[in-house]
Amino acid sequence: MKSITASFFIAVVLMLSAPVVSSQEVKIGAVNAVRILENSPQAKAAREKIQREFAPRDRELVEDQKRLKEMEDRLSKDGAIMSEAERSELERKIVQLKRDMKRSQDEFRDDLNFRRNEEFGEIQKSILQAIQTVAKDMGYDIVLGEGVIYASKKVDISDQVIEYLRKQHESGGGQ
Repeated sequence: MKSITASFFIAVVLMLSAPVVSSQEVKIGAVNAVRILENSPQAKAAREKIQREFAPRDRELVEDQKRLKEMEDRLSKDGAIMSEAERSELERKIVQLKRDMKRSQDEFRDDLNFRRNEEFGEIQKSILQAIQTVAKDMGYDIVLGEGVIYASKKVDISDQVIEYLRKQHESGGGQ
């Protein structure tokens, strides 16, 4: 609702200012920030970096799940023929492993979210700077982002921003 209201407000301001700038044409552009974020090489590199960073912990969690399944299978298959002490010990180990796994999964998720937010926060700053640079270089008076319901290819500068980010990344100037 806020973005629709903001878009409406911008449209009204532009319409009201039309008589003032009637001798000058206003160049308006639009960007799809989500598409830019998804397609920028900086975001792709960040996703790969995070994947490499968290892959060992993910493998550990998968191994723990396999171990837990084996223990549960053993309990269901051999539980009836085990001594009371053996069965109780195995049940205790299963409960402990489940607790440890839950804690590890929660920590993994929290750490992953923190790192993702950290990496993508910097990338979002780079994207904003890239949008501003491209808009200035191409002579746009205003560039709309969120809240745009439709933008034709004529005013959508998302591809130019992605290309700018690609060049910046290749030159080593980006994330």
